[in-house]
Amino acid sequence: MEWCDCIEPQWHADELLVKYQYASDFLIAFAYFSIPLELIYFVKKSSFFPYRWVLIQFGAFIVLCGSTHMINLWTFTMYSRTVALLMTVAKISTAAVSCATALMLVHIIPDLLSVKTRELFLKNKAEELDREIGVLRAQEETERHVRMLTHEIRSTLDRHTILKTTFIELGRTLDLEECAFWMPSRNGLNLQLSHTLYHQMPLGSVVSTDLPVINQVLSNNGAKIIPHTSPLARTQHLTGRYVAPGVVAVRVPLLHLSNFPVNYWPELSLKSYAIMVLMLPSQSARKWHVHEMELVEAVADQAAVALSHAAILEESMRACDLLLEQNVALDSACQEAETEINARNDFLTVVTHEMWTSMHATIALSSMLLETELTPEQQSMVETMLSCSNLLAAVINEVLDCGKLEDGSFELEIAAFKLHTIFREVTNLIKPIAAVKNLSSL
Repeated sequence: MEWCDCIEPQWHADELLVKYQYASDFLIAFAYFSIPLELIYFVKKSSFFPYRWVLIQFGAFIVLCGSTHMINLWTFTMYSRTVALLMTVAKISTAAVSCATALMLVHIIPDLLSVKTRELFLKNKAEELDREIGVLRAQEETERHVRMLTHEIRSTLDRHTILKTTFIELGRTLDLEECAFWMPSRNGLNLQLSHTLYHQMPLGSVVSTDLPVINQVLSNNGAKIIPHTSPLARTQHLTGRYVAPGVVAVRVPLLHLSNFPVNYWPELSLKSYAIMVLMLPSQSARKWHVHEMELVEAVADQAAVALSHAAILEESMRACDLLLEQNVALDSACQEAETEINARNDFLTVVTHEMWTSMHATIALSSMLLETELTPEQQSMVETMLSCSNLLAAVINEVLDCGKLEDGSFELEIAAFKLHTIFREVTNLIKPIAAVKNLSSL
């Protein structure tokens, strides 16, 4: 009996099962050999990947696994010792590489988990950065709207036009349902509605400044959300609505407002405040956002500055009109004064001419009488008459000089005189008068 070094199978091989196993091993080997090619492509393209050597080791493990399946294709039939030796070497190599790869994975798994942690951290940072970018974009949009509104507001210097332009631009930018402007009354105890956008509130409405909501708005530097039931926001079209509209109120400093030509714009101090109320549409269920409230605050400040400039311009124009009226009155007074002066000068000229005619006759007659033989008393009387005539002529000349003094053509004549001689002449002039009145002269 011959010896057979073989194991007799316990069941008869099914050719169909053998074919399935053969095809499966072939496909597994093909897949194993294709995966390293994909890993090589990934390593070349991803220069930032930090674990290249792990991929290389993993690729070697896959190649060896594919080799075992490829060698296993020759074991479905009778095979030689060389095939068995090759299978053994392949499996030992695969076992060594797989164990090394498993150990390496133990070391790099924490790093991979930390990569995930860093990824989450970077993702959170990216989301935070996106939020900051959104805030910056909102701020830029707000600044753009503020610049646009400022340009529109300052394009005019009429107060009513400024407020009308402000309301129109705010209503278009923020899609407002209503916008109102409340001015303080003359005594400062009430607020009176002076301007609205769509006239949903009756102009001239009055609310007391003692209301808590008004005190809250006036004591707050920025915009404040107020209830839609507040007297400041009570419109004529709120009945039957189920969604309360968002209402914001902001104080507007009246920097320089005085003598406004409307009965509800009184003289105001530098610390007076008006209130601007803005209402969102109730149908939209919108809420006020931070950037929108910042826009309202900025526009309120710009409107306050524009109103101040308009008030200063109005006062300047009023002062110019007053000065113009005063100049016209002054010109009229000057013309009247010149007419009166000319008439007076003409009158003086006529009077002095007539007086000079008589005066010359009197002086000539007195001079002729002095040349005749007279008694001492007669001679004294004639001399006195001649002196008085000369004095009267001098007075007439001085009256004529007054006209020269007014028109600036008067010139002083400098001459020497003796004081005693003047006193003596004065004494001689008053002696006859004193004698007539029985007075004694020293």
